[in-house]
Amino acid sequence: MPKENKVALLIDCDNVSHKSIEGVIDELSKFGKVNIRHAYGNWKSESMKGWEEKLHPHAIKPIQQFAYTKGKNATDAAMIIDAMDLLYTQNIDAFALMTSDSDFTPLVMRILSNGITVYGFGEKKTPMPFVKACSLFIYTENLEQAEDDPEKSTLEKTSKKSRNELRKDTGLVRLLRTAVEQSAEEDGWSHLGQVGQYISNKTSFSPVNYGYKKLGDLIRVCELFEIQMRNDNSVMYIRDARN
Repeated sequence: MPKENKVALLIDCDNVSHKSIEGVIDELSKFGKVNIRHAYGNWKSESMKGWEEKLHPHAIKPIQQFAYTKGKNATDAAMIIDAMDLLYTQNIDAFALMTSDSDFTPLVMRILSNGITVYGFGEKKTPMPFVKACSLFIYTENLEQAEDDPEKSTLEKTSKKSRNELRKDTGLVRLLRTAVEQSAEEDGWSHLGQVGQYISNKTSFSPVNYGYKKLGDLIRVCELFEIQMRNDNSVMYIRDARN
């Protein structure tokens, strides 16, 4: 039986909405079991009511942080200290930081230096240094659930990037083509899984940020690559359509 990865989720409740927590946990469940779930903030504040309602349903442990000094964020310090404690005292395979604050960029880089994956989740206002530092980063707006329909995610409601929109994103096109080229086998075709692995090793890219749940779905829509299904249509291989 394969080893199940252990994931620690640390939430900066001061800088991210509670509406996306279900989506975040759903995404993390693809990578392992979220054994540790800590939420940091001043729980005496009225602004934490939304988060307070999410604690018990999702087995999240609240960590109280008082605002001892005006203008100073005690939550940041508590999360960083807790993360370092977990790094050295627990057998954690991956960390997930849910925040829109770039102050956590050095923490991400420190965890990565230990060979541990860091998943980032934050709002679209999140500064790029933090986004780029993470192994994978997903904007929480794409994971929010409608208040009137808890089963319906924002990803399902939001219009997906169209073929033309995807092809106009020069950074995305360059990334995909490079990944396919670098992952090509002797016959010139690239296994989609290897393409995805190359991308995850290089950037914080996620198809979710473009409105797609899977990389294969995005590949089909952009029409930049020829597609060949193998092993009874269970495995996708692709190659640059320009070849």
